[in-house]
Amino acid sequence: MIVRLMGEGQFRVADELRERLNALDSEAMEALDAEDETELDKRLDDMWDLVRERGEPLDPGDLSPSDVVVPPSDLTLQETRLLFAEDGLIPDLPG
Repeated sequence: MIVRLMGEGQFRVADELRERLNALDSEAMEALDAEDETELDKRLDDMWDLVRERGEPLDPGDLSPSDVVVPPSDLTLQETRLLFAEDGLIPDLPG
C-alpha cells in the first residue's frame, strides 16, 4: 500500500500495517464527527508517526498513485473534513 503524507511525500507501507492504520482512521473519523480537533490532531499525528517509522520512503520522482492520503494535523476541522471520505481516509480494501 502506498501512503502519501501531504506535504512530505509517499511511503510504501506493508500490508500488515493496514489494520492499525484503519483503526487510527476510524478514531480520527470519530474525533472529526465529534468536532474534537485535539483528538483528531493526535490521531493524524499517530498515523504520520506510524508511516514514517515503518514505511519505506519512495523516491520523489516516483509517480505511483497513492492508496491513502493523510493530511497533516495543522489543518482546521473544516479543511480536514473536506479530505475525508464518508468512510475515512483509508478505503476498505480486501486484505
